[in-house]
Amino acid sequence: MISVRALCDLTAKKGCLDQRFTPSPTALEGMMGHQAVTSRRGYSYLTEISLTGEFQNIYVRGRADGYDPDLNQLEEIKTYKGHLDRMPDNHIQLHWAQAKIYGYLMCEERNLENIKIALVYYNVTSKEETPFIEEFTVSELQDFFEQHCQMLQAWAEQELVHRASRNGELSVINFPHLEFRTGQRKLAESVYKTAKLERTLMVQATTGIGKTLGTLFPLLKAMPETKLDKIFFLTAKSSGRELGLNAIRTIKKSNPTLHLRILELTSRQKTCEHPDKSCHGESCPLAKGFYDRLPAARLEALNQKMMDKVTLRIVALKHQVCPYYLAQDLANWSDVVVGDYNYYFDLYAMLYAGTVINEWKVSVLVDEAHNMIERARKMYSADLSYGYFNEMLSKAPKSLKGILDKLNACWESINRNQDQAYEVYNHIPEDFERHLQRALTRITDYLAVHPTHNEVTLLNFYFDALQFITLAESFGSHSLFDITKSDKNVGLFQQETVFSIRNVIPGRFLNKRFEAASSSTLFSATLSPPTYYSDLLGLPDKTPFLDVDSPFDAAQLSVNIAKHISSRYQDRAKSLRPIVEVMGKQFYENPGNYILFLSSFDYLNDVKLLFKETHPTIPIRIQLRIMTENDKERFINEFTLTSKGIAFAVLGGSFGEAIDLPGNKLIGAFIATLGLPQINQINEQMRTRMEEIFGLGYEYIYLYPGLQKVVQAAGRVIRTTDDKGIIHLMDDRYDNSKIKQLLPKWWNVKS
Repeated sequence: MISVRALCDLTAKKGCLDQRFTPSPTALEGMMGHQAVTSRRGYSYLTEISLTGEFQNIYVRGRADGYDPDLNQLEEIKTYKGHLDRMPDNHIQLHWAQAKIYGYLMCEERNLENIKIALVYYNVTSKEETPFIEEFTVSELQDFFEQHCQMLQAWAEQELVHRASRNGELSVINFPHLEFRTGQRKLAESVYKTAKLERTLMVQATTGIGKTLGTLFPLLKAMPETKLDKIFFLTAKSSGRELGLNAIRTIKKSNPTLHLRILELTSRQKTCEHPDKSCHGESCPLAKGFYDRLPAARLEALNQKMMDKVTLRIVALKHQVCPYYLAQDLANWSDVVVGDYNYYFDLYAMLYAGTVINEWKVSVLVDEAHNMIERARKMYSADLSYGYFNEMLSKAPKSLKGILDKLNACWESINRNQDQAYEVYNHIPEDFERHLQRALTRITDYLAVHPTHNEVTLLNFYFDALQFITLAESFGSHSLFDITKSDKNVGLFQQETVFSIRNVIPGRFLNKRFEAASSSTLFSATLSPPTYYSDLLGLPDKTPFLDVDSPFDAAQLSVNIAKHISSRYQDRAKSLRPIVEVMGKQFYENPGNYILFLSSFDYLNDVKLLFKETHPTIPIRIQLRIMTENDKERFINEFTLTSKGIAFAVLGGSFGEAIDLPGNKLIGAFIATLGLPQINQINEQMRTRMEEIFGLGYEYIYLYPGLQKVVQAAGRVIRTTDDKGIIHLMDDRYDNSKIKQLLPKWWNVKS
């Protein structure tokens, strides 16, 4: 059984891709628009008519918007904003296809020889409707219906064959290595059981155990039995995506007949072939005729099986289609999707929307899940800058000046009434929220009428305000509302202010994402204590926590606490020489590759200057404040099996996790910080909120996030069971029993 909409989405899209921004009606506006049109019809007019039809083994169902038996006229109602002549042609083609298929189903339902079909466009702003009416015979509509069903049938048969082949092969796939690593089998068994029970699982497993393979393999094995449609492997960084893809390549290499479609999703910014062009057929050659060439591109891409970004680019350019939107389409037909967290967990997440709309049965793997809290907080936070608003106001169209001036007056009033540079409010000012909503409505209507050549400041403010007002509607104890003033003047003697909705507990939003998945597994080397993560990520009640035994033993890693050093901010000047002495002594005793992790670039620079002066013969490398992807890659590649030296890096930065330096590529690390977030007004407000809700304010805002970075950074040293190394924890606070309990159990810490 397939819906009319789904059938047409696959078979009836024609013409150009057109991603020019045009405001569309909200769901409520669309529903009210339909009601407005049908309420104008006569007494005999029928609405929401359930219709079904079949062609061979394809069963089609749907609800027609309206039918007037007196006129023998079926109506398909579409709501819109702006000018109808600016509606993309591919949308109109799709609308007519839906209307004609409903027309055929109505003819079959009522034994009609012909029927009039009206495609009715309703402008939700002007309340005007524009009908396009054509008359068709039942045979014309039957030909149209069967043509699209045949197109679907060919595709459906291919998909059924693929699914049967995939499931048959997955049920007998072999683990790609002769044996599991220590702890890896337990991990795999737990993930498999979680999928079968349709539960959520948290797993803490030491780096080097093979977590990626140990989670992907059992889920693939479970796909046939659990009837999973898709697996989403979600990561925080591009390096995590590559680990996921490599694990699947390893599985496929040992199971060469495996029919498995793997898709890598990459951001639009990194995928776009023509960043200087607009995303529509009149500007970009890869958007022109996109839907006409999409079927062939889709088929060739799926035949590649491994659809990583390189392969997708080759296929897309061969068929002259946009690689980014080709990937978006392929998500519908892929078995495993590898991408960033935001594709499933963001406010407007594509994979989450697909899961809900298409009723996919999915299992979600969250790689390096310790990153989820901060990433999710950013997803569900919003800022509005008065300075940026003021700049936009000076360039805004005259027709918007009135409503924007009212918002400006409200904003200025709030600014004048706040004496402090930073202040937290219990609620968002009602007047401001009301004026902002009205401004958004007017801007939406303006953009609908003027979809092109708009000032960038207007568009940017519009999108920022949309995010802000959306989060304002669900504002609660899970977030803070604050206003920050600076000394900078903007406008007429007005200070710059930023209104912020800061998410504190993202679980309020993430919970729905976990509920939509059949099963989920979150895994990392640092998920302790588990209550911290389950509380903040909104995991289901009684989510089990598995702490996998480490494959490493204490003899591999010497962990030393330098109790004579304090890296506290007020003690940093005194700490420089002791830090340099520990580093120099260690290097001279055992030359090799080391990393020093510090809390800030300023601190790093101070240590660097003294170290170069004291130990000029020891090679060093420095992490820069700004580094391109190529810079980062060169930095990592300079760790070789024969190189020697000390790299200086900032804890929590690019080199504190997700880099693999086995053997002599890295034999030790110096960590001169607890990694605690900066004490400032915002963090203190978050600490207070955490204390109110969980009774663990300091731990949830400072201690746990800080030590998580420490353990991640230390995890760069021991990567295999053959590695040996040393860690120097250079701060007296590491000798505290409460902090020692949060360090990995297998470490043998020497005070």
